Amino acid sequence: MRYFCFWLFVLISTMNLRAQTNDVLPWSNSQGSKYEVRATWLTVVMGLDWPRTTNQDAQRRDLIATLNQLQRAGINTVLVQARVRGTTIYPSDLEPWEGGFSGTPGVAPGYDPLQLCIDECHKRGMECHAWVVTIPLGKWNKIGAKEMRRKNPQLVKKIGEDAFMNPENPQTANYLANICREITRKYDIDGIHLDYIRYPETWRIRVSRAKGRENITNIVRAIHDAVKQEKPWVKMSCSPVGKHDDLTRYRAGGWNARTAVCQDAQEWMRLGLMDELFPMMYFQGNNFYPFALDWQERSYGRIVCPGLGIYFLDPSEGRWTLPMVQRQMHFLRQIGLGHCYFRTKFLTDNVKGIYDFACQFDATPALVPPMTWEGRPAPVAPQQVNIDGTTLTWSGAQDRSGSPYILYNVYASEDYPVDVSRPENLVAWRLTDTSISVPSSGLNYAVTAMDRYGQESEAAQLLLNAGPEYYAPLIAKSDGRPVALPQNEGTLDADFVIIENLMGQQVAVVPFAPYISVGNLPDGIYQLRSLGRKGRHHRIGFFSKKTTRR
Repeated sequence: MRYFCFWLFVLISTMNLRAQTNDVLPWSNSQGSKYEVRATWLTVVMGLDWPRTTNQDAQRRDLIATLNQLQRAGINTVLVQARVRGTTIYPSDLEPWEGGFSGTPGVAPGYDPLQLCIDECHKRGMECHAWVVTIPLGKWNKIGAKEMRRKNPQLVKKIGEDAFMNPENPQTANYLANICREITRKYDIDGIHLDYIRYPETWRIRVSRAKGRENITNIVRAIHDAVKQEKPWVKMSCSPVGKHDDLTRYRAGGWNARTAVCQDAQEWMRLGLMDELFPMMYFQGNNFYPFALDWQERSYGRIVCPGLGIYFLDPSEGRWTLPMVQRQMHFLRQIGLGHCYFRTKFLTDNVKGIYDFACQFDATPALVPPMTWEGRPAPVAPQQVNIDGTTLTWSGAQDRSGSPYILYNVYASEDYPVDVSRPENLVAWRLTDTSISVPSSGLNYAVTAMDRYGQESEAAQLLLNAGPEYYAPLIAKSDGRPVALPQNEGTLDADFVIIENLMGQQVAVVPFAPYISVGNLPDGIYQLRSLGRKGRHHRIGFFSKKTTRR
């Protein structure tokens, strides 16, 4: 790696050593930030994740039960397989129906599975992305390949018993762009997710690698342009091979995205053709950690959410242990990346306890990071926030980004103003209505408007509980001597004091006392929070430290 820092090298070495010795995890607690992608692939082919029956009522119940489980596990993004192998799970004007829903390939079920999935995801505050398998068409004599051969024989190539779309025919780009345009136009989808957007590993690539990358990039560009012309807020993403290319210190073992299969995903990020990447990092040790860092270093300010091979937890698939996955998830969080599970059923079946861990690891909610690179203006904040009994209402928000409607996020806290930067204060998100039922608990509330790019407005605050005097900010200055805290006369439940920087990062935790020592802190401005016996936080105030030079 060009920018491989020494501390990261030490970190990887430490994690690998722990992996070999099966020692304790390197982090005992790793709360996520407010913005983090937590995703899963919902596989439709062969009914691996859904549907597991041809009974339509049972299919609906199964999907709802699965999404309820995913919601409890903190999932905020579902990648549902919308184009399978030249077949679709929605009524397409271009391709035949996938047979898993009706029981017969080419025959429609009595409902629209893609629409159902979108609606149910949105009810739960989740994004729903249409997962489009691009190049493979399945077996040569199956319906997807047969229909493509009948309508567009020039786009199909046979390799063994399988059929593939020809990435070297320029019309392939147009065809796949039309599929993705159709989905984007018909559905309120949050993203188009391209799978297998590369040369097949069985393809004898006779052109130069540079030409091969150009062929695949042309397909990506055509799809990107078609989608963004319809709805510019729809995220473009793909699932590249987990190792982009050989690194300076670590080799990819002959299997990588850029050289082996002409999949130049990092260049697509740089060019703005991708908003998000889900690299398939189904590896361990030095095949995982340095390559995850490589994706992070070359994200170009966009979103990277590595895929985790939790299917290896199943004894029939591999020999992974739960701590192996836990280490990867902690590591990804530490370097600011999300995580995506392959596949959903291994998560919801709680194989080796992965679901239990996911619920704990992602107990605090998270929003999908905003698409700041689009340069769109944030919405105007709600102007009127009121409460009537247990109904919180608001109005007056305005969208300025061009999307058809806006969403709302609600925050609650005993503190005032409610700190909307803290994920633990987020109580409801991606709401389309302008009201919500809330408990009559005397909490303070804040509401923000959010556009389809994920950009939030300023918060509209509602003060319901002013609390005792200790809520008032204390502004103190220190030249390195102890800082005096407000007197605790029995109204403040405080055993400890948390010292944070202005980014909300914890610096120190000290026992509550009349004075706290700050001599070992760097110069700067700090926020003080009390920590009570029930884990409750209250903002005490702020202080600045500036060491006097002698």
